[in-house]
Amino acid sequence: MDATERETKSWNSDCISIENNISSVQIKVLFFARAQDLTGLSDLPLEASYGSTTEDCLNKLVAKFPSLEEIHGCMVLALNEEYANYSIIVKDKDELAIIPPISGG
Repeated sequence: MDATERETKSWNSDCISIENNISSVQIKVLFFARAQDLTGLSDLPLEASYGSTTEDCLNKLVAKFPSLEEIHGCMVLALNEEYANYSIIVKDKDELAIIPPISGG
């Protein structure tokens, strides 16, 4: 095995090792309107297990901020600025927006 082959093999091993060690992802949660009022925050970093869905993240947020239960049944989620359902898997550095119902005139 020459030096180039050793480097390639080493690099491939490192990549596999890194992928196998990923156990969580870090996302940014944005709170709007009533959700912002209930949490007192406009945004929050959230760590979620690798493979977590938007629903898993929302459940984690409701556990951390029980007052969110008030709007849980009528909020809309957006993932990376696109409306999302509850079954989408979040990835590292995603942005999850919590959008409560908005009324106005």
